[in-house]
Amino acid sequence: MKEISDSESFAFSARVLGALFYFAPDSEQAAPLVDALTTDGWLEEWPLQAERLKPVAEAFKASASEPLTEAWQRLFIGPFALPAPPWGSVWLDRESVLFGDSTLALRQWMRENNIAFEMRQNEPEDHFGTLLLLAAWLAENSRDAQRDQLLAWHLLPWSTRFLAAFSEKAGHPFYHALGELAVMTLADWRSTLLIPVAEKTLYR
Repeated sequence: MKEISDSESFAFSARVLGALFYFAPDSEQAAPLVDALTTDGWLEEWPLQAERLKPVAEAFKASASEPLTEAWQRLFIGPFALPAPPWGSVWLDRESVLFGDSTLALRQWMRENNIAFEMRQNEPEDHFGTLLLLAAWLAENSRDAQRDQLLAWHLLPWSTRFLAAFSEKAGHPFYHALGELAVMTLADWRSTLLIPVAEKTLYR
């Protein structure tokens, strides 16, 4: 991405990543994206140099013995402990709990900025996927200042550690590739962000 102010490109990539991290791969939100990423056509659409993306593109197409839906269940739902929990407070809270202080801080920030983001069920708002979807929505509605704050204060402080663990422990080529694509994309956002990323202690 040439610069983070390119809201259309940002919103596109944030919405794709957010949907794939949040929704099941056979859902109506994610299934078309899974299909797209397992072909080569998306390379020219992604706001990064296509040459850099080729290894990731090959990984998306790699075969696996584990069905993609089962991999998603294992990585995001359980029943066993998740290899890389996708909620910010798990990484930012000393006790690694859901609905921790960082979640409450996010809720306060959302209230102060008149942002209503309803979750599908009683779950924390600081899920990696939902934060990306929220960032996309802010970009689509010309709220770039709030988008940058969301990234700098509530997502980027912990996402690098989360994505490193997610990619390492994904255990499926598609989700390993998704983690790598997210690493590259968020690093590009960080490099052009106009406000400093908050330094926060990570406990995982």
